[in-house]
Amino acid sequence: MFERIKHMLIKEFIQIFRDPKMKGILFGIPIVQTLLFGYAVTTDVNNIPTAILDLDNSIVSRKITQNFQRSGYFTIVRYVRNDEELRNLIDRSEVQAALKMNSGFGANITAGRTATLQVIVDGTDSNTGGIIMSYAAKICGQYSINIMAERMSRLQGRTIKPAGVELQTRAWFNENLESRNFFVPGVIAMMIMLITLLLTSMAVVREKEIGTIEQIMVTPITPGEFIMGKTIPFAVIAIFDVLLVTVVGVFWFDIPIRGSLFLLFFCSLIYLMSALGVGLLISTISNTQQQAMMSVFFFFFPAMLLSGMMFPIANMPEPIQWLTYLNPLRYFLVIVRGIFLKGVGIDVLWPQMMALTIMGITMLWLATKRFHKTIG
Repeated sequence: MFERIKHMLIKEFIQIFRDPKMKGILFGIPIVQTLLFGYAVTTDVNNIPTAILDLDNSIVSRKITQNFQRSGYFTIVRYVRNDEELRNLIDRSEVQAALKMNSGFGANITAGRTATLQVIVDGTDSNTGGIIMSYAAKICGQYSINIMAERMSRLQGRTIKPAGVELQTRAWFNENLESRNFFVPGVIAMMIMLITLLLTSMAVVREKEIGTIEQIMVTPITPGEFIMGKTIPFAVIAIFDVLLVTVVGVFWFDIPIRGSLFLLFFCSLIYLMSALGVGLLISTISNTQQQAMMSVFFFFFPAMLLSGMMFPIANMPEPIQWLTYLNPLRYFLVIVRGIFLKGVGIDVLWPQMMALTIMGITMLWLATKRFHKTIG
């Protein structure tokens, strides 16, 4: 048995690495993907390009403009003179936000009346638009509190700090609320699934296309041994990719890893059973490599969208939330982010580990049963 599996492993490693370009795909693409996610994929909203339409041109209007500029969220890029010019800037997406202060804005505040400040936001991206409006509301609210404190001080002839509630916030696990700390660990889960799906989905169907499947059929190798010989090389490559992405994330992006590295690799092996099983199942039901490739992408993109990688599962419709329980990527994302950011262990992650184990064994069993040593 072990001799037959050994020869299968040697054959698969030779098949994988005989093309020099394949080495770059297997070990270069994960690094590139990690760098792209670390730099490009971000939900942080900073340096918002902003236009100013100041029809009042008073000391008060200029002061509140400075407050927006100094907040660190808004970057003033244009001062406009009328509504038409402002509309054109937003239509061409040259600005994401605009402040409009009508004539009499400063006089109303000086006289103790309520003044209206209009904040116009490009709502094409609803998430970013909502964040921009919350920033603007916070700046205006703080400015209003300062005005009230100054008036009370003038009326009573001494400095008075108005009573109120002081909010003290603390973020656990991701203290600076950097989105890259959330996304980069997820690259491990995504790259393991993509690479193993692509490699294993071609494993059996390639043998069919080049005509070597008949040679395998006349050998004494069993379906289980054949599946092991096909999956072990891809599992070794995937674990090495986990190490590559972890090194880049920790040493290049300073992503904290607070949990056990041993647990990370152990859970990766459990997760690999599901990914390898799905890939082999696709390979056994496909007749050509083109069919296998299309089946991989048909599975991978819904799996990524339904994993919580980009969008919170809690915001999805309830029937879709139930569907996500069939997605192995969902469970591994909880594991990898828990190990990296929270430093949790098996006592917390055992439900996800159990789910991945059951799914992995089931998928490998189905792939083994689906492979028959017959041409039909």
